[in-house]
Amino acid sequence: MNALTRYERLDDMFPEMFRRFMRPMIASGLEAPGEIRIEVTENEKDYEVRAEVPGAKKDDIKVTIDRNHVSIDAEVRREKEERSGKGGRTLVSELYYGSTSRSFSLAQEVEEKASSAKFDNGVLTLLLPKKREASSRSLKIE
Repeated sequence: MNALTRYERLDDMFPEMFRRFMRPMIASGLEAPGEIRIEVTENEKDYEVRAEVPGAKKDDIKVTIDRNHVSIDAEVRREKEERSGKGGRTLVSELYYGSTSRSFSLAQEVEEKASSAKFDNGVLTLLLPKKREASSRSLKIE
């Protein structure tokens, strides 16, 4: 009975260990670098995408649209600095420089030329008008 209990605990230990291993690492309260989180809403005419791109500047963000596929690429710089008192020396300085990207597909194709983008306070907002479906018509056979 005791051996059975040990194996049950061992079996429970491995899934939890792998779950922890697969989670993004978080160091000293900083998010895992390179995460672009998005929110996509839709109405009859268009999609609106709001993407958090913290640490990026407007000039360092590139958005590519290919039919219904949207890609967001950015150069990111994140800094966190902790000081010891007034005029003290820096004890901890955590910096991250690098690139990040996020791609996703929408249910319908997008009008690339009519699309617009705005970046304000770390949030990129894309307005992506849906492509009109080609109207079908019946052909008269002569």
